[in-house]
Amino acid sequence: MTAQHDPGVHIGIGEMYREVQKLGRSVDRIENKLDEVLRETTDIRGDVADHETRLRVLERGRWPLPTLGVLAGVAGSATGLIALYR
Repeated sequence: MTAQHDPGVHIGIGEMYREVQKLGRSVDRIENKLDEVLRETTDIRGDVADHETRLRVLERGRWPLPTLGVLAGVAGSATGLIALYR
C-alpha cells in the first residue's frame, strides 16, 4: 500500500507570523476606537448632567409666574368689588 497525500491546506510559519501580526494590528485599532467611544460617552454624560441641572433651574424659576398671575387676578377682582360698593 502506498501512503496517500493529504490534500489539505498547509500554512508555513512565516504566513502564520504575518497573520498574527495582522491580527495584533487589528486588535490595536479596535482598542483605540473603543477608547475613543468611551471618551465620547463620558463627554455625553457630562453634557446630559449639565442640561439636567439647567432644566431644573428653569423649572424652579417658572413656578412664581402662575402664582403671581392668580394673585394679580384676585387683587384686581377685590379692587373692582371695593370700587363697586363704594
